[in-house]
Amino acid sequence: MTPRAGMLIAAGALVAGTVTVLPAAPAGAGEPAPRPFPTLAWTACATEAYPKLQCATLRVPLNHDDPAGRTVTLALTRIPHTAKTFQGPLLVNPGGPGGSGRGMAGYVASSLPPKVAAEYDVIGFDPRGVGKSEPALDCRPGHFAPVRPDSVPGDAAGERLAIERAQAFAAACGKKYADVLPYIDTVSTARDMDVIRRALGAQKINYLGYSYGTYLGAVYARLHPDRVRRMALDSVVNPHGVWYEDNIAQDYAFDTRHKDFMAWVAEQDSVYKLGTDPAAVEAAWYRMRDALRAKPAGGKVGPGELEDTYLPGGYYNGYWPRLAKAFAAYVNDANAVPLTEAYERYGEADAAADNGYSVYTSVQCRDAAWPRDWSVWRKDNWDVHAKAPFSTWNNAWYNAPCAFWPVDSLTPPDVSNDQVPPVLILQATDDAATPYEGGVALHRLMHGSSLVVEEGGGNHGVTLGGNDCMDGHLSTYLATGKVPRAEGEAEVDAACAALPEPKPEPATRSVPAPAESAGITLHGFLGHVR
Repeated sequence: MTPRAGMLIAAGALVAGTVTVLPAAPAGAGEPAPRPFPTLAWTACATEAYPKLQCATLRVPLNHDDPAGRTVTLALTRIPHTAKTFQGPLLVNPGGPGGSGRGMAGYVASSLPPKVAAEYDVIGFDPRGVGKSEPALDCRPGHFAPVRPDSVPGDAAGERLAIERAQAFAAACGKKYADVLPYIDTVSTARDMDVIRRALGAQKINYLGYSYGTYLGAVYARLHPDRVRRMALDSVVNPHGVWYEDNIAQDYAFDTRHKDFMAWVAEQDSVYKLGTDPAAVEAAWYRMRDALRAKPAGGKVGPGELEDTYLPGGYYNGYWPRLAKAFAAYVNDANAVPLTEAYERYGEADAAADNGYSVYTSVQCRDAAWPRDWSVWRKDNWDVHAKAPFSTWNNAWYNAPCAFWPVDSLTPPDVSNDQVPPVLILQATDDAATPYEGGVALHRLMHGSSLVVEEGGGNHGVTLGGNDCMDGHLSTYLATGKVPRAEGEAEVDAACAALPEPKPEPATRSVPAPAESAGITLHGFLGHVR
């Protein structure tokens, strides 16, 4: 599940360099010539925020089992190390699948303590199919153009219309990218990472992955445990649920998080005037949803777009004040303008989101088996909707192309690991996008890993977002390789308190809240585990 436009921050105009190839050594008699060893030609592509940023491109095999065949291009960025002590490359990934990682290099390098960042080459990259990598997938431009049909099927005709939209998207992907789709998957991306490692001239990589990036990291570690030096995984995908079951678990978790938001709004009744009873506030939200079915706000915010707008609040409570303000303006003043503006800020799909969604579906539909019988989807989602109505059907239609995907699914790899060095796992207890059970599950599968928990935290992505305690564990690990260890049989190795909930935004405020006006926050990078 992912918030769409507005949640992926563009990395800026990054001018890529080229790949150079070192000459191959002469082959001995009767021996095949070794493949050329790729290296990277970095060029300056500074932005105002990141004046030391460098860019390059790298060609990798489309099919890693046919290394001499067709290639695709990855776009990379780097903030080079400056300290005498060099700890190697730190690859970073913001999640997805489908999230662009080029902008992450500058963000991570500037967010870590300077002494720690100075010891690493921080490497961002757009995975295959994403962003500036080529080819960049865009299966059906405008698929999320408003106003979409109501995500909750009102009758058989409404359900059939939504099914046809999902079929059309899957068919468009198959028609445009038939030769590429069999190779857009997590294992292929993990193998790309090893080509990046080789091109960087490193025997081992360090890695920091968020959200879907935790699963990507776990798969890489399974493939190449001897090539992992340090690995930090923040907001962990449950490897046991890839991907159909994980999405069902999200439906319950996002509904709970939406109720947390409603409770917060009720606590701020003096500001928002929506009542002090969370259940009554939630009922008002659903009445707003019903009203938008008949008359979309601004001609483009219907029920599905409303869900798209409020879903980011399940990822990051820093959005709550502005979302509450739009909610109150619509209910109390019949003013739809703030709601339309909130949709444009948080929910509206654009060209970048079209690309992200195309890669998202391509990876998730290929990675693992999905039910091909729509009656299974219908029963499961109505059962969940009865208990968790906030985004269950919205999420179902987001993933529905997988029921009709034109490429057969793979079997997910076993990511259990007793060979990798200690891995640092970081997880909030109330994370909706990657529920807490995922962190516990991966901790059990990765022998010697350490689980650090943000108690009571509900945001997705718990490091480099302002929690000094969580950041301290990450920084210590990257600096020294040390992980915290619990005494006895305790499952959690260390715990940190969650950050305070946000303060309400006054009704007269007309400028973005500080976390948003800064332009780039970690939550702007976090990609879509949907």
